[in-house]
Amino acid sequence: MFDFHIHTHHSFDGFHSMKELTEKAISMGLQELCFTDHKDYDYDGEGNDFTFSYDDFFKELEATAYNYRNHIKIKAGVEFGLQPHVLKRYEEDIEKYPFDFIIGSIHSVKKTDVFTGDYFDHRNQQEAYIDYFDDLIQAIHQDAPFSVVGHLDMIKRYGNYDKTLPIPQYQDVVESIFKELMQRNQGIEVNTSGFRYHLEDAHPSVDLLQLYHQMGGEIVVMGSDTHKITELGFHLTETLSILHSIGFKYICTYHKLQPEFHRIESLL
Repeated sequence: MFDFHIHTHHSFDGFHSMKELTEKAISMGLQELCFTDHKDYDYDGEGNDFTFSYDDFFKELEATAYNYRNHIKIKAGVEFGLQPHVLKRYEEDIEKYPFDFIIGSIHSVKKTDVFTGDYFDHRNQQEAYIDYFDDLIQAIHQDAPFSVVGHLDMIKRYGNYDKTLPIPQYQDVVESIFKELMQRNQGIEVNTSGFRYHLEDAHPSVDLLQLYHQMGGEIVVMGSDTHKITELGFHLTETLSILHSIGFKYICTYHKLQPEFHRIESLL
């Protein structure tokens, strides 16, 4: 099994070293890990960043990968907080450092942090979704550098809504996003933290996964969005079964920014 969304102590909201997480993963029988610490430029619209030292990150990663090379594969990833006005800085980052995998996530919309800001104070549920997707599709149209879109319907996590917005109310824009991703050989992450937050299912929800599959989407990467070591590998097997039931044949990992396909039936 593979977990491709893991935050270490290099992230502002991470707690554990790569050594600790790797040893836990080995004990769980995981075959491959990708560390994806946060890099969010101008997350609050006021020029403040959530950042970390790439040099320190890669130094620790290379040592961990070498020390455990006979037990597990370790990949170098990052989670970019996509906003249309900061994409150039991410392009500069990937020219300098040898990433295997990049999650492109929207954490701030219209220069407002979705988690700590007042994003939901001035928008109804549909407006919150549409503005979120608008920033995402702008980033895609500007050729944002990423492998997969992270936690696609994250709005449902933080909006505190009684019911999830029905997909017909935003289906057109999601179909546009899926088409653009497939044309660019980019994919989507299935982020299992939705189950951990006691939502109905993962990010994205099953109906969005079904739509992606129906449209011909094939690049799917699973990640637990680990911040604490107890979250590592969370709900991966169950989520793989859901993907298989929808009709997906493969799950992906990445190496040097290229997808590698693994047959789901061989993992169940």
